[in-house]
Formats: sequence, structure tokens, C-alpha cells
Amino acid sequence: MIITTSDHVRLDYTDEGEGQPVVILTGLGGAKEIWRAQVSALVSAGYRVINVDARNQGASQHTAKGLRISRHGMDLAEVIDKLHLVKPILLGNSMGAATIFAYLSLFGDANVTAVIDLDQSPKMINDADWKFGFKDVTWAEFPDFFRMPLGPSTFKHIDDDTYQLVTAAATTHPYDAALNEPSLFDHAFADWRDVIRQLNVPLLVMAGGESPYFNPEFAAVTAKMAAHGQSVIIPNAGHILMAEQSAATNAALLSFLEKLPHA
Repeated sequence: MIITTSDHVRLDYTDEGEGQPVVILTGLGGAKEIWRAQVSALVSAGYRVINVDARNQGASQHTAKGLRISRHGMDLAEVIDKLHLVKPILLGNSMGAATIFAYLSLFGDANVTAVIDLDQSPKMINDADWKFGFKDVTWAEFPDFFRMPLGPSTFKHIDDDTYQLVTAAATTHPYDAALNEPSLFDHAFADWRDVIRQLNVPLLVMAGGESPYFNPEFAAVTAKMAAHGQSVIIPNAGHILMAEQSAATNAALLSFLEKLPHA
């Protein structure tokens, strides 16, 4: 299915199940198929799941427009508005989680039930007051560091069924890293700690215990910033924990969700 944004970019999404809505957002360069195990589990648990490909990713339109995290946040707002979603749960991995923070910075959390961040530190650059950024990158290396290959994102192979879907999606809709480079730079520049401190809804931060990108201790530190934050580390998982350790990720996710108020 397609939603056309206010700047005329086509976003591809799926909409499955019935019940309280969960909006899923994938990380930079990824496609929505990576969430196969979570979509199935959430629909079975009685949720309506809206799984969105970001602009320039998956089956969504490739464009040179709006390649900044604030526009991604606006895209999320327009998905929520066009689908008339009431109090959705927002779930994102990597830059998908940063997109949620961008949305919250623009629109607040009045129409949000909860936020779930999978392995995304609120600040990508390490400095004197933040040691939980991306690898060991500092401002002295920005942005040149992000022009180089970032290295593997996983600790172990992702689920076989998910791998087949992701591979097919990448073959049909190849990712153009050069085109989307401004999104990466803008994402890496951002600092969402003030947004998290103002969050009034429950926040779950999940980290891969063996993430090659972030020290998993960031999860507990980030969760403590929020009024209603909690954290979970998924053992033997890297940055793509939902597909590397799908059963453990789903168990933690559903445990968190079952305690939430329903819209």
C-alpha cells in the first residue's frame, strides 16, 4: 500500500491485523521485511501492525528530497494522520527509532501510547559527556567517519525465513547509499536526549548484547532519562536484534506491551 507525503514522496507500507496500532520503522538502508517475526507475533497478539519503508528505502520512492531526520519525523506524522491512528505504539530500530524521536520533538507524545527503541543511542557522537555513541566516533571524525563502510551490523546470522524476504526486497528495490548519504549525516548529527527527558509515555530501550555499533549499557542510561523508562539487553544479538534473536526480542516486546494501557 502507498501513502503520498506532503512533499509528494510515495511511502510503501503494509497494514495487518486489528486492534491497537503499532507503527514499525526500519533503520537506515533497511527494508520493512526485516520485521517478519515481529509482525507475525504482534498480529497474533491482537495488534494492528503498520510496517513502513522510509523514503529511499525498501519499496518506497527513491528521492533527493527531504533527506533529513526532521522530514522522516514528518513522514511518520503523516502516516499517523492519513491512517487516522489513535494512540499508536511506535517501534523503531536504529534510524527508525531516531525517526520516532524526531516525530516526538515536533509533535510531542499526546497521541502516542508508548515508544520502543531497538539499539539506537539518542546521541551518535561521543564527547566529554556522552560515551555511548556509535562505536568510538568523535566530533573530530564527523562527518568523514560516516563516508567509510560502517562494518557488519549483526553478531549472528538473521533468521533464515527473514533473510530470504530481505534478500528478495533488496534485489527488487536496491538501496542507494550514495543518494541517501545526507540522511545518514543528519541522523548522526542529532542529539535526542532532551526529547527523551520530556517523554511522558512508557519507553522501552532494547539493546543487542553484542551490538557492533553501540555499547549495550546505553540502554539503561537512556531509559533512566525518561519518566517511565525501562531497558532490556538481548544476549547474543547485534544491532539487528529483532532478526538475530527474534524469539527473545518478541518475548521482551510482548511483555512490555501487555502492561500498557489500551487506546
